[in-house]
Amino acid sequence: MKFDFGLFFRLTAALSLGGIGGSGFAGEATPNLPPSEIVARVLLANPSVQAASGQIRVEEANRDRLEAGQYEWNVRLGAQQRRFAPATGPDERFNEWNAAIERPLRLPGKGSLDSELGAAGVALAETAHGDALHENSRNLLKSWFVWLKESAAEAQWAAQFALLEKQGKAVQRRQQLGDAARLETILAEAAQAQAEAQLAQARVRQQNASEDLRRRYPGLPLVTGDIAEPMPIEGNETDWINAILEHSHELELARGDTHRAQIFAGRAGRDRLPDPTIGLHVSRERAGEDKIFGAYISIPLAGGARRATADAALAQADVAGRREAAATQKVTAESAMLYQSAKAAYASWQASRIAAERQSRAADMTARAYQLGEGSLNDLLAARRLANEAQLSARLMQLDALELRYRLLLDAHQIWAMD
Repeated sequence: MKFDFGLFFRLTAALSLGGIGGSGFAGEATPNLPPSEIVARVLLANPSVQAASGQIRVEEANRDRLEAGQYEWNVRLGAQQRRFAPATGPDERFNEWNAAIERPLRLPGKGSLDSELGAAGVALAETAHGDALHENSRNLLKSWFVWLKESAAEAQWAAQFALLEKQGKAVQRRQQLGDAARLETILAEAAQAQAEAQLAQARVRQQNASEDLRRRYPGLPLVTGDIAEPMPIEGNETDWINAILEHSHELELARGDTHRAQIFAGRAGRDRLPDPTIGLHVSRERAGEDKIFGAYISIPLAGGARRATADAALAQADVAGRREAAATQKVTAESAMLYQSAKAAYASWQASRIAAERQSRAADMTARAYQLGEGSLNDLLAARRLANEAQLSARLMQLDALELRYRLLLDAHQIWAMD
């Protein structure tokens, strides 16, 4: 049976990648992917994404706490009894009480830094939410293509089994007519049994991949169709790297952490000068004979702990800056590798398609030769096996090229961009 590559590689409507510049990439159609609106709904319902969303509320509350500060009014109440025992005369007892109200004062400059620190925490939480969405998008894309590949393998082995089953019936008919030996029937049955075993294994893998998708991403429609023809990767490596760096949540998290660490270092430096506490007090002594009103100020004497805290914060800011540099290096290397892999996958698919076409043609010619009595069944079965392997390899490489292209677009925020 000749493999119909015209049907297999049907070109679906897709927009080619436009020029890369300051405005970004052109819009992309996404054949062989689930609808974007369903993907968005599924991802937003993911527990890890919802947890990241909840963390934003945590940081908003933390921002309010930092803006308010630990500067609260404090009330002091006390009571005492005074006993006066003169050398002559009776003892005297006086009930006395005192009260005070006090509050620490945040020195100028500290309040604005606390506000910046809280805002930086909220920004980091929002970036982490976007990162959770993006990482789940990556995982969904990977699981989706695992399922597509297993489905393609199952379909390929089903076609091979049907072909060998038909071939086996033809050999049995020829044996009944005396045109084939019993050995040929055994060989045909053995090849059919091998294909049936491969088909059973492919179905198990396909079912496992399908179940994994259903469990991890409930509500995602599992619908297969013709495999789209991959589009070539346009644009150069530098442009793609810059586009990915521009939208990298990992890099944005590292930058945000550096920014927050720098703010915290500035705040710790301000704390080397302690905040004073001011208060008012009133007391009643000698049963009301003496009434006292006053004010006071309390200033902690700074010690080595405050200096060490400020030094540690500065060192931590330096560490965060170096981690940001490492993140930039990592994302750049991964982006370059992804770009090169996507280009290589497209070239590999084109080569495998040509190989599959020629193997299919060779199998068809061997089948005609066998029908005319000019070839052996062994040659035909070997040709069918090679053609099946080439066709399966072409399908999988085609899906590899599609997956890597979509992964490149995903990291550049050209598909499934929800943040």
